[in-house]
Amino acid sequence: MAQEPAGHKNPSANDAAVFRSDEDFGTGGQAVTRSGKSIRQGLAFLCGLLLAGSALADGKRGPVTNLPLPRYVSMKTGEGNVRRGPSLTHRIDWVFKRRDMPLQITAEHGHWRRVEDRDGAGGWVHYALLSGARTVLIEQDMTQVYARPDPQSTVSAAFELGVVARLGECGADWCWISAGGYRGWAHKSRLWGVTPDELRD
Repeated sequence: MAQEPAGHKNPSANDAAVFRSDEDFGTGGQAVTRSGKSIRQGLAFLCGLLLAGSALADGKRGPVTNLPLPRYVSMKTGEGNVRRGPSLTHRIDWVFKRRDMPLQITAEHGHWRRVEDRDGAGGWVHYALLSGARTVLIEQDMTQVYARPDPQSTVSAAFELGVVARLGECGADWCWISAGGYRGWAHKSRLWGVTPDELRD
């Protein structure tokens, strides 16, 4: 499993808008309050494209880690500043505030990774705030998980919309997930944080 390297502490205080949830690996929705307007977001996106041009050139491997792009990771910490560009001098647009939340890395620059959440919101975060531990977000309310990767098998539990679960083994159509002491097989189409063709042992 691809891992982001361990490293430094969060390089600065968290002092912007908040991305929140009810609890780690629990139920509950999500909200994001953005500090910039749409035009600012557009400028941030263009800035990211320019700074990460080399990473996007081949669309397959990060220029820093040589790991696949895009790829999924998770938030290592309970708070993480999301900046407009890959340095401490760039403005903080908001703060991700949900430990273990799945994110998708789309670019790399030095010690910085450009990430997006389920809704496409994101920016640049320091790599020390990210973990290679895989999690997924439940995309359909009351998603059923089964004892086996078969809809005819016993239902183990039902997860609410927005639950963050740990990701385990994945086959062609099903993944083993766990959250809040419950576990079982869920169909990939109900999850965000894993690609349709991804296989995991």
